[in-house]
Amino acid sequence: MQYSIVNAESRHLEQILDIEKRCFSVPFTREQLLSQMPDDSHVFIIAESECGNVMGYVGMMYVLDEGYISNVAVAEEYRRIGVADRLINELEAVSEKLGLCFMTLEVRASNGAARALYKKHGFTDVGRRKNYYTLPTEDAILMTSYLK
Repeated sequence: MQYSIVNAESRHLEQILDIEKRCFSVPFTREQLLSQMPDDSHVFIIAESECGNVMGYVGMMYVLDEGYISNVAVAEEYRRIGVADRLINELEAVSEKLGLCFMTLEVRASNGAARALYKKHGFTDVGRRKNYYTLPTEDAILMTSYLK
């Protein structure tokens, strides 16, 4: 399947919101997603199919040389074809161009598939946030990838 990795734009917002609602028990709101659109402190990239469908996305806020990943999501119908891998690879390339020292994220302790994906991309467990998630209440594993 052919698709491109491009910067998210406001025209993608409805599709991003739909994926967000399908993937997360407490999804980001429209306003929260709008605040993460690409600017001087945010990277927000999507995988876009040839026909314009948003297949998945990743967002990151950066401050000085630190990157904080807000979300990684792929629509269920596009999983297991490498979309998340390409998004994370692109995010890493952008992070290196920005001169970031690390990227970090939280992931549900029970989300083995996501944790395995992040480990594949060089993220390591560096901490635990007790009862970080709700619906259901669950710990988050803090994972970090050091770029330098």
